[in-house]
Amino acid sequence: MTDFSPDSQTAVAASTPPATLESAPPRGSNLHYIYTFLLAALIVFLSFAGADQQGAIAQKRGHIFFYLVTIGSEFFLLGLTYLGIRFSRMRFREVIGGRWNTVEDFLLDVAIAVGFWILLLGVVAGIAVALHLNQPGPMDEGRKTIQAIGPKNGAELALFIFMSTVAGFVEEIIYRGYFQRQFSTLLRNAWIGMIASAILFGLSHGYEGAKRMFIIFVMGAMFGALAILRKSLRPGMMGHAIFDSVSGVGLMLYDKLQKSGAIK
Repeated sequence: MTDFSPDSQTAVAASTPPATLESAPPRGSNLHYIYTFLLAALIVFLSFAGADQQGAIAQKRGHIFFYLVTIGSEFFLLGLTYLGIRFSRMRFREVIGGRWNTVEDFLLDVAIAVGFWILLLGVVAGIAVALHLNQPGPMDEGRKTIQAIGPKNGAELALFIFMSTVAGFVEEIIYRGYFQRQFSTLLRNAWIGMIASAILFGLSHGYEGAKRMFIIFVMGAMFGALAILRKSLRPGMMGHAIFDSVSGVGLMLYDKLQKSGAIK
């Protein structure tokens, strides 16, 4: 039976440490949301401001230069995101989530990543067909993209895979780690926050065009759902890196088949 006597209440009060200035939320603690929206606005601005420059830069300066600039921009955004994480009083370990205590833990996340990648391929292919991206007009646009930014040789492919790996890890931290957490807390619902983050993820790829941005939004929602269900970014990071890297291999093979006349 619980004792509610005055003596017991005094004892409990005495054993409870008083709130300190360090543990209490400071005035204006919600200001970190302002930084979140400013960073989101910057990402969208950069996405659309350079929407028509991607291919031109790659063709003018070369693919190696383009890939290096892309890698640098990823780390630049990661740095800005790190500031947001610090402003929000989060830690990188909290943002990434999960822990590999055994080899089996690691292998489980690898298996989830590969399975998720296969699912992602099917969903993306299905949406692409539904949006008629397999028709002559959109296919011609796809060929231009391949010619503009797709790797042409082994060295470019190696750097493309490295770029894809960086993007996979960095973008999961930015969108599913930082933004999804911020939006979820602000909107008081993890799934609504996930949708908001997925929308931002789609908008961050303005150079892809409206239909492909929608596909990227769906991909963002799938990665976000995986992060919520798994309570970790780790399988999503690996799945994202695999998806982008395999896409680079596919771009290179498609280019070679097209040049050989096997594909018209």
